[in-house]
Amino acid sequence: MHKHSIETPDETRPFQAHGHMDVVTLGDFTLGMGTFEPGWKWSEDVKPLAGTDSCQTRHTGYALSGRMVVRMDDGTEATIEPGDVVVIEPGHDAWVVGDEACIFLDTGVAGYAKPR
Repeated sequence: MHKHSIETPDETRPFQAHGHMDVVTLGDFTLGMGTFEPGWKWSEDVKPLAGTDSCQTRHTGYALSGRMVVRMDDGTEATIEPGDVVVIEPGHDAWVVGDEACIFLDTGVAGYAKPR
């Protein structure tokens, strides 16, 4: 058995100005707890780190609080709200809606928001 608290992450990856991703890795399992603050937008806060036109990470996770809109490269959109479990395929932008931070647990973050 392996155990590690997200409260003392192995790594914290800051977003430009609007939040961060706390990351814990146990063997081949990685979990991130993203804090996406009001004003956060992938194309402004993470794109400079990723160096791609849209997010190319496959996210699998659960929303704890706040709201986030995800727009796929083909134009389809969905709003993620507390209690939603999602799979988001590569090729998307996303942004926080409202004045509450979006807190999101994500198992698809091994390479997410890491400087190239």
